[in-house]
Amino acid sequence: MAVSANRLELLQIADAVAREKVIDREIVLAAMADAIQKAARSRYGSETNIRADINSKTGEIRLQRLLEVVEVAEDYGTQIPLILARDRNVDAKIGDFIADPLPPMDFGRIAAQSAKQVIVQKVREAERDRQFDEFKDRVGEIVNGTVKRVEYGNVIVDLGRGEGIIRRDEMIPRENMRYGDRVRAYVYDVRREQRGPQIFLSRTHPQFMVKLFTMEVPEIYDGIIQIKSVARDPGSRAKIAVISNDSSIDPVGACVGMRGSRVQAVVGELQGEKIDIIPWSQDPASFIVNALQPAEVAKVVLDEDAERIEVVVPDEQLSLAIGRRGQNVRLASQLTGWDIDIMTEAEESERRQKEFNERTNLFMEALDVDEMVGQVLASEGFAQVEELAYTELEEISSIDGFDEDTAVEIQTRAREYLERIEAENDAKRVELGVADELKQINGLTAQMLVALGEEGIKTIEDFAGCAADDLVGWSERKDGETKKFEGTFSKFDVSRVEAENMIVQARLAAGWITEADLAKDEEEVEVAEEEAVAADQE
Repeated sequence: MAVSANRLELLQIADAVAREKVIDREIVLAAMADAIQKAARSRYGSETNIRADINSKTGEIRLQRLLEVVEVAEDYGTQIPLILARDRNVDAKIGDFIADPLPPMDFGRIAAQSAKQVIVQKVREAERDRQFDEFKDRVGEIVNGTVKRVEYGNVIVDLGRGEGIIRRDEMIPRENMRYGDRVRAYVYDVRREQRGPQIFLSRTHPQFMVKLFTMEVPEIYDGIIQIKSVARDPGSRAKIAVISNDSSIDPVGACVGMRGSRVQAVVGELQGEKIDIIPWSQDPASFIVNALQPAEVAKVVLDEDAERIEVVVPDEQLSLAIGRRGQNVRLASQLTGWDIDIMTEAEESERRQKEFNERTNLFMEALDVDEMVGQVLASEGFAQVEELAYTELEEISSIDGFDEDTAVEIQTRAREYLERIEAENDAKRVELGVADELKQINGLTAQMLVALGEEGIKTIEDFAGCAADDLVGWSERKDGETKKFEGTFSKFDVSRVEAENMIVQARLAAGWITEADLAKDEEEVEVAEEEAVAADQE
């Protein structure tokens, strides 16, 4: 069978479009068939069900009108009675379609223009789908491209088979991009949008630095060295924490390279951004001390529950530890995930003296003792009257200058003071209308009940409806800084676990849950922990 010039031209056009747009040839042919169907409907009627087929080998176009098989036809343009359908196909049944061949048609100017629009739209949709499918799996990779244009500070990058955008806030400060410049960037998001797939690139993302080091340091690529965390102030300074899985390899030295060649390659890509490479440590105190380099640290005090650390530095090291505009301590905080408070040795000494005086005055007032006794108790490490009331007598009597009688007297006065405070708070609780049944919850003191009453929590149901965050407070971390929100019990020494136990007691007392529910929850937790351990071992 000879193939006409028009048919050959049709196939050649399909091949050319498929190559140019990097899409499947069959998609282009299907778009052409849709265009022919639309043009045919404009001639035979928009309600007519027309199907066009293009032979992918010969280019032959076949037009058919599909007629639905029905019992009694109402519209012979779209339906055919069952009795007539069986004349053409003995197996025809209601709901089937019978194909009725149509003669070839010549396209008018309007029909051809309409067909062209359909083809362009279908090809554009196929091209967008191809771009999205290609780049959606490249999130987290570095791509190379050429600057195509700059719009309002946003850089459009030609990636070869797609376009990416580096928004102004994802550019390194003071970095100037011009048309034709080669650029490397990190793909951090790919979205399918109405105007086509949007490929978002970044040069400020922390993982951009991670990927650059992975490319420059073979030990990181091979997994011998791990990058545990990164903190960046783009264009100015960065800190990166590394650890080696091979004790014979120095992670910092490997990242620096011979005469700094490896780290300098990354610095050059990041427009001169200074990079501190820090050895990661499982011990938070050691890690934070390393993170504050180049400042020297004299002393650290950890608060693991709040993930806060106080760092004491020599007076002359304070400005170095804080850094210009707080940059060094801010990056160290981002790198470690801890809030860092920096103070000089003089400030720390002053604070300790203030705390010592406060404890001395507390003991003098509560125990009715002179200043010397109060100072002795404070210097021995006692901070609260409760500690004196319930500690072992031997611990108090072993203090120089104290005997057993003195210890008994001090402990008696401490307990009398606590009972007096408890009675005062209990009277205040009653005045606030806090229910007696709340006193039955283990761990709740009269002071805590007063605090609850002041917050409007007065019944067992009110307390059962609380969350642990409501009681002990919570914190939110954003942009490397932690903002703390106070809870009802923030001024008391109550941990989150203790608060959760109190709430569980209240819910049991209120009848919201049963002991069986608790047993089931504990069993589910145990199963989850066992599965997690098994997964880690694998």
